[in-house]
Amino acid sequence: MEQSLLSSLWADILSSDVTAAGAAAKLMLSMTLGAVIGLERRLKGQIAGLRTFALIAMGATLAMLISIYIPQVYLGLKNGDPGRIAAQVVSGVGFLGAGAIIQMKGSVRGLTTAAGIWMTACIGLAVGAGMYIIAIVATMLIIFILVNIERIERHAGFSWQARIIRVKARGIIDDLSPAQEAIRRFGVRVNDTLVKYDYDAQVTTVNFLVRAKGTLDTPALFGQLHATVDAISITLTNEME
Repeated sequence: MEQSLLSSLWADILSSDVTAAGAAAKLMLSMTLGAVIGLERRLKGQIAGLRTFALIAMGATLAMLISIYIPQVYLGLKNGDPGRIAAQVVSGVGFLGAGAIIQMKGSVRGLTTAAGIWMTACIGLAVGAGMYIIAIVATMLIIFILVNIERIERHAGFSWQARIIRVKARGIIDDLSPAQEAIRRFGVRVNDTLVKYDYDAQVTTVNFLVRAKGTLDTPALFGQLHATVDAISITLTNEME
């Protein structure tokens, strides 16, 4: 009797029709897969974490279940398109992705999280359609990309980031080559230099537009720059003044 009940439950889970047991199992699976992706994002310090990604995956799964259920139950829609509701998830989740992107002056953060949100919604749709193996494999590939590709980029020397080194120094500095050379000695590429002279206050403000690796020894670089020019302040930022 118990074995027969388990067989029936397993058949409901694998069935292409929407059943109570199958829908519950799909929602729990999508919640788990979404939470796994959200955990990685949370460990990276992103605002969107376990709860956000789990809800996105579950919502997409529920949308797919509704898309399948309506033509299945209501005879008038028997020949309807079961993908119409699910199709709106792919475009609608873009609003969540846009909210995950933080626009700053000179840089954009959150693109990876936004892409992860969109992919997680697709995983939820796959679970809702009964594509369990594909959804699990997709989740594993996403985790591999988020965790390992970044390490590969760092080891291969691809982890360059656009930054601005802003130096405020006393006096009107005509020759910036010593400061540029000090920056280059730390393996930082100087792409451009923007200078502002305040003749009344006798202050020079220089924005060095650079590309630096994430392993940059910032305190040592600042100390070298301070020794090169009579600096009032030195800032590493993403924003132009």
